[in-house]
Amino acid sequence: MTLWDGTFLTFLPVAVASTCSDTKIRLTYRAKGEHVDSSKLQGDTVPGTSELGDDVIISSDTRRAERLPPNQVRTKKWPVLDSRGAPEISADTWTLTVTGLVETELSLDWHAFRELPRVKVFADMHCVTRWSRLANLWEGVSAETLLARAGVDSKARFVIAHGYDGDFTTNLPLGAFRSEDAVVADTHDREPISLEHGGPVRLVVPKLYAWKSAKWLRAIELVENDRAGYWEEGGYHMVGDPWEEERFR
Repeated sequence: MTLWDGTFLTFLPVAVASTCSDTKIRLTYRAKGEHVDSSKLQGDTVPGTSELGDDVIISSDTRRAERLPPNQVRTKKWPVLDSRGAPEISADTWTLTVTGLVETELSLDWHAFRELPRVKVFADMHCVTRWSRLANLWEGVSAETLLARAGVDSKARFVIAHGYDGDFTTNLPLGAFRSEDAVVADTHDREPISLEHGGPVRLVVPKLYAWKSAKWLRAIELVENDRAGYWEEGGYHMVGDPWEEERFR
């Protein structure tokens, strides 16, 4: 599994084989040149919580005796993966909207976003491509804070996260989005999130596979009926729970 350490990858479903009961997807992975984010290299020992302050939310999954979900492998680096490359976006041009089944639509620029109450979250990240980066420290605005500001319509059941990278979307249950450790983050391990990792602002939902944590977050849309996003249209799971190994539909 050393391929995941430091190699910039994109991946696309290349063949679909259907049976009467399920659909399975074969994936091909194409390396786009060596890319090592040396500033994010961890040591052999997984960072713990002893040096964290009392204000940090500890994701419950980090307290598991076995930190790795089924068929995952720990990486000490932070691989860079996306569907089509990073968009041209910066804090100066970034805005976020909260729309759909809400009482009041929100539109936030960088300054307004940074003025909202902030949280820190200590959580693991699990990629559907089978790597896991443990012990990440995120900082930003909790997903629940944004929903509280907008007001949630009682009909809302799902969230569609929209990215600045073209028409990218991903869907997730409202309950997962409202989890205590779900955060709209602008900081990772005490540094601003770089563009390649989804900055200036990305979604982080630790309890689901990382593709649900949309990079370059542009909009949060609340809907009544579930709607497949970019990878889900290609056969990825509609929920994506790593502990249930919900990789594909």
